[in-house]
Amino acid sequence: TNFWKNSPTEGPESNSVENLINKFCEAKVLLQELEHYREYFTAARSVLEIGGGQGWASCLVKRCFPDKRVVVSDISRYAIASCQKWEYIFQVSLDDKFHCKSYEIPLDDESVDLVFCFQAAHHFVRHRKTLQEVRRVLSKGGVCLYLFEPVCRQYLYRASHARVNRKRPEVPEDVLVYKKISEIASQIGLDTSIRFNPTLTNRGPAEFVYYLLLQKIAALRQYLPCTADFVFTKK
Repeated sequence: TNFWKNSPTEGPESNSVENLINKFCEAKVLLQELEHYREYFTAARSVLEIGGGQGWASCLVKRCFPDKRVVVSDISRYAIASCQKWEYIFQVSLDDKFHCKSYEIPLDDESVDLVFCFQAAHHFVRHRKTLQEVRRVLSKGGVCLYLFEPVCRQYLYRASHARVNRKRPEVPEDVLVYKKISEIASQIGLDTSIRFNPTLTNRGPAEFVYYLLLQKIAALRQYLPCTADFVFTKK
């Protein structure tokens, strides 16, 4: 959590243009995701974001679905302290916000219809405990969306892990081995589907070429590192 406390661009006292531009570039991808999974957001009465950082994604959800109860959480209180900036930018008011671990959510059993995170689940580390906690707070038939996560197969994990940490050394990164996550979810009673999502939006030049290849040759997505969405449904 020290990143959110000390970052010159993303700390609670910062109003940096760099952060605004970065988040709005990421918002292009999130808007595509919200459109693809619109049925889930439309059907839900209550939405919880875990690993929400400064809460900008929850603010965008609230702007797109103003009749929903939208709550954001993050492990860092310094990140949550910045939510009000994004509420002002998006001209919304989130229904609640709090800091907690992904596996210690201070909500009642079966109190949320939809849980989501955007580019955050690979930071959770304790995946079994997190998914167990998500299952606890989800209503029957509720859905959890892990959106736009870096994924790979086990045999490529070490190389993929090294690559993502070279890109952003100031924040420890990880890559989800998607078969492991699916196995954990199944063991605790969540149905799982995976959607490989090699979008070209907000990619650098080299990444653009790589993901264009994955777009053209769909079979490669299951064997090479890719970005993907997980859809978990409580049975």
